[in-house]
Amino acid sequence: MADEPMDLLIVGTGAMACLFAARLSAAGVRVTMLGTWPEGTEALLQNGVRLMDDENATLSYPVRVVTSLDECPTYRYALVLVKSWQTDRAAGQLARCLAPDGLALTLQNGIGNREKLAQVLGPERVVWGATTIGANLLGPGLVRMGGEGVITLGIHAGTEPMVDLLGHAAFVVDTVADISSTLWGKLVINAAINPLTAILDVPNGELLSIPHARKLMGLIAREAAAVAVAKGIRLPYPDPVVATEAITRRTARNYSSMLQDIRRGAPTEIDVISGAILKAGDQTGMPTPINHTSYLLVKSLVASRSS
Repeated sequence: MADEPMDLLIVGTGAMACLFAARLSAAGVRVTMLGTWPEGTEALLQNGVRLMDDENATLSYPVRVVTSLDECPTYRYALVLVKSWQTDRAAGQLARCLAPDGLALTLQNGIGNREKLAQVLGPERVVWGATTIGANLLGPGLVRMGGEGVITLGIHAGTEPMVDLLGHAAFVVDTVADISSTLWGKLVINAAINPLTAILDVPNGELLSIPHARKLMGLIAREAAAVAVAKGIRLPYPDPVVATEAITRRTARNYSSMLQDIRRGAPTEIDVISGAILKAGDQTGMPTPINHTSYLLVKSLVASRSS
């Protein structure tokens, strides 16, 4: 990274946004966080973003916080780390805060976020990516790493400074020509892990220690992978069950984002994860009864908690 610190806008104040903000701020990046969650923004204003390590020690890192677009200057680089159901709002915010020649990198879960951002910002200003990093939000502005992983970016003109920036913060970054393969690879794994952890209320690793849950996770992964193949997607791994279990093992202590949403009473991303697989199954004529069941169970769980 250049000697002059880079300014970066992070859209979001949740688990992943706080984790990336902490790591990047620690590396000398001037981070601004744009959010609308009052408790989150207040905690960030008072204490900075706080990162707890495995020994429960907490370090605080400075960030700038903006809650109004009137306070938001233009940024050359932005990182979109909001939930998928907030993408439309994020696109509108970036229409005000992203420079005309700027780039917004999305590392969100699910399928369809890039298209929503590109519709507002233009495809030339949106970089598509995925990550298997886990993060647990312990409280407003307080996060703990839920498991190391890789950040994979699609090849896009002008992304080299963003790759350098993330690498400087000790993130493992890779670029690929076919980002659709990576995104569908992650989607299959998310569909197998996230709904089950939400339904059972367990961390990722518990799925491996409960025989019936482990078997069900494998069935979901195989069915989702079959849909991807029917769409002509070449997945980035030969065996979806082996890949899913490897990620589950690597993020064993992590509470999936879907489970964290259920516990907070927040909307989940089930529609862009399992729902995306159901939609693709309908389009390709591939049956998806197991993914459909997990989708309906999460929807029922959300409805029961709401009532």
